[in-house]
Amino acid sequence: MARIKTSLPPPSTLLFDWHGTLVDTLDAMFDAMEEMLPQLEDLDLVGQLLSEDRCRTPDDVKLVRYIRIFRRLHPKILAERRVSRTDIFNAIFGDNLEAKRRAHEAYNRCYRQHFGNVHPFQQGVGRYLKALKQLGLNLGVATNRSREFLDHELQIVDEGEWAHLIDTTACADDATHYKPDPEVIHAALQSIGASSDHRTWYVGDSYQDMVTAKHAGVTSIFYNGACCSEEYLDQLFTKSPSYRPDAFVNSFDELFDLLDQVQQQSPSVFSRSVEQTRPPHFEPPQAPSIRLVPDWHPAMATLVSPKAILFDWHATLVDTLDAMYHAVDDMLPDMREKGLLDKLVDPEHSKSDEDARLVEYVQSYSQLHPRVKADRKISRTDIFEVLFGDDQQSKKIAHKLFNHHYRNHYGTVLPFEPQVKEMLLALNRLVKVGVITNRDREFFEHELSAVDGTGWSELFSCNVCGDDTPLRKPNPDQLMKAANDLEMPISEAIWYVGDSTTDVIAAKRAGMTAVFFNGAQWDLSWLGKIFPGSERHPDKPDVVVNDFSEFWALVLACQDRG
Repeated sequence: MARIKTSLPPPSTLLFDWHGTLVDTLDAMFDAMEEMLPQLEDLDLVGQLLSEDRCRTPDDVKLVRYIRIFRRLHPKILAERRVSRTDIFNAIFGDNLEAKRRAHEAYNRCYRQHFGNVHPFQQGVGRYLKALKQLGLNLGVATNRSREFLDHELQIVDEGEWAHLIDTTACADDATHYKPDPEVIHAALQSIGASSDHRTWYVGDSYQDMVTAKHAGVTSIFYNGACCSEEYLDQLFTKSPSYRPDAFVNSFDELFDLLDQVQQQSPSVFSRSVEQTRPPHFEPPQAPSIRLVPDWHPAMATLVSPKAILFDWHATLVDTLDAMYHAVDDMLPDMREKGLLDKLVDPEHSKSDEDARLVEYVQSYSQLHPRVKADRKISRTDIFEVLFGDDQQSKKIAHKLFNHHYRNHYGTVLPFEPQVKEMLLALNRLVKVGVITNRDREFFEHELSAVDGTGWSELFSCNVCGDDTPLRKPNPDQLMKAANDLEMPISEAIWYVGDSTTDVIAAKRAGMTAVFFNGAQWDLSWLGKIFPGSERHPDKPDVVVNDFSEFWALVLACQDRG
C-alpha cells in the first residue's frame, strides 16, 4: 500500500529515474563497478574516500572500509543487488564533486563493455507508461546515465516501444554535476517548457533521488522496487528528515493509487479517469535474486574475527633496514670460515629464479645481490631461508653470525609508518596484542625501548624473541609460546601479521590466521611467485594488506561481521 505524508499536489509531469526504477541493468552495472574499483589508485581516488566519521550510515562505513582494503564492492551489496552506481559514489565520496566526476567517467568506460542487457524493472512498465500518457501527463527521464547509454537502452527496451512515450530526457551529459545536484531535473523540465515546482513528480529508487527532488523543488516519490523493509526505509531518512519522500510506492500499481487519490480531490485534473485508464494488475517487483559470487574476499567469507593479534617486528612495525643490511654484508664473508657456503641450497631447488640468483651470487661473491640491497624489501630471516632452506643447524649458525655483527650497527629504529603507535593503542582496546620476532632479546629489548624516543613497552601483552625458543620462524614454536603466554588456545582467532614468507609459513603451521603485511609494496605477480601454493611451497596468506590503514579497516570490518 502506498504511503504518503500529506495530500499530494496534482501532477502535470512525471519524471523518472532510469536504472532501478524503469529498467533493470543490475548485472551490467555491477560488472562495470567491479572492473572500475581496482582503478581507484591509478585514478588517485583512494585518498578521496570519505573518512568513516563522515559516512552517513553504518552500511556506508562498511562499504568505504571494504573498498579501501580490497577495491571491491562489499559482498553484502553484491549479494543484495539493491544500490545504484550513483548511491555507491555518493556513499564513498560524499560531496566531493571532482572525485565523483572522475569515478563516473571511469565507470562509463567500463560500462561500455557491458551495457545492452536491459529489461523493464517491473512487469507491465510499458503499459503503465502508456496509461500515464492517456491521462495527459508529460513523461520524462532524468538520470546519471550518459547520453550514449540511455539513448541506446531506450531504443531496445521492450523492443523500443517506450521511445514515443517519453517527452523529455536529461542525462549526465546535459548537466555540469551528477545527482543529487538538481541540474538533470531542471534540464529535463526546461526542454518541454515545464516549471520546477510541486506539479512535477520525480519517481526514483534511491535516497539520492529523493535528495535530488528536494533540491529541485519538485514532489518526491520513492519507488521501492528493491522491496526494502519499512523499517529500513524509515532508517534511511532518520538522519535527514528533510529529504524524506512525499510518498512511498512499492509498484507502478501503487503509483496509480496515488494518482487516483489526487483525482478524487481534484476530479478534473486529468484528461481521463485514472481507474478507467489503469492497466490490468501486474505483479509487483520481487526482491532482487541473491547474486552469489564465488570469489568473495576471504576477509569477509572466511576470516575469523581476531581475539589476539601478533606482529612481526622488523619491516612490519619498525624499520631497521639499514642496520640489518650492514650486518648481513659484514657476516657473509665469514660464512666460508664457518663452512656455510657448502650448506647453501642447490639453486635448482630454489622457489623462484630470483632466489636462485641470490644463492648463486652469495656463493660466488659472499655478498648480497645488489638488487636485494637496492630494493630493501627482504628481511634477514627470509635471506637465510632462501640460502639454507630447511637446514636448521646452518640457519642457527647464520643467525649467530648476524647477531655478532649486528651489535656494531643496531640502535637506529623508526616506526615503519607514522601512525603505528596510534594503531597499536587502538588495537589494545579491542584485542590482545603481542610481538613475535627472530631478533635476539638483547637487540629487541633495546629497540623496543628506543623506538619513538620513549619506547613501546606498554603496547604489548607478550613478546617472544628468537632466543626464547629452540627454533625460530618459520618454525611455529615462537607463535605457540606467545599463545601460551596469552593463555589462549591456538586458533584462527589469533592473527599473525608479518612482512615475510617465513611469517606466513609460521602462522599457517601454528594454525593461526596469516596476514601478509605488504609494506614493501610487492606487485601481484611477485606475490604469486613467493606464495606459489605448490606442493613444495603450499603456504599462502589468508589476506594481504598494503599498509596499516588497510589493516585497521580489515580488523573493524571483521569485527562488524562478528
